[in-house]
Amino acid sequence: MSDDGFPVEEGLDGSAFDADLLEEELRQAAAVLDPLPAGLLQLAMDAYALHDLDARIAELAFDSLVDAIPVRGAEAPPRMLTFQAGDLTVDIEVTGDGLLGQLLPPQPARIELLGTPAAGGALTADGMGRFASDTAPVGPFALRLRTGGDVIVTEWLRV
Repeated sequence: MSDDGFPVEEGLDGSAFDADLLEEELRQAAAVLDPLPAGLLQLAMDAYALHDLDARIAELAFDSLVDAIPVRGAEAPPRMLTFQAGDLTVDIEVTGDGLLGQLLPPQPARIELLGTPAAGGALTADGMGRFASDTAPVGPFALRLRTGGDVIVTEWLRV
């Protein structure tokens, strides 16, 4: 019997089998042969951070890629997004230079941009509900808003 009360397993040659050693060797082999993609760990940590049961989900109500009529001659129009969570509306304009947004009804808030190189960086909405970021979202992103006692998280989108 081992120290933890389980029987000691034997290898084919009758020697003691160390399961912890095997597990560590398998972890090392997986790290070399099938490494974790660079952004996946950060996305997983961001997704876990969203497990907050008190957070309300802001649903996508408008996306200019889907709902807007194309404008002739516009080469790279900004992407316009509108999210709804109860009586709160979050309007966002995403460009290659960053994003602009506004909360309606206007109110101050602390906003986190999730899933981007600037993830974790906090934005602040002023008394008119306006906020801006100089960093454009790359890949999947979401916003976490803290308004008073409420926590609101937008759906994840890919730019």
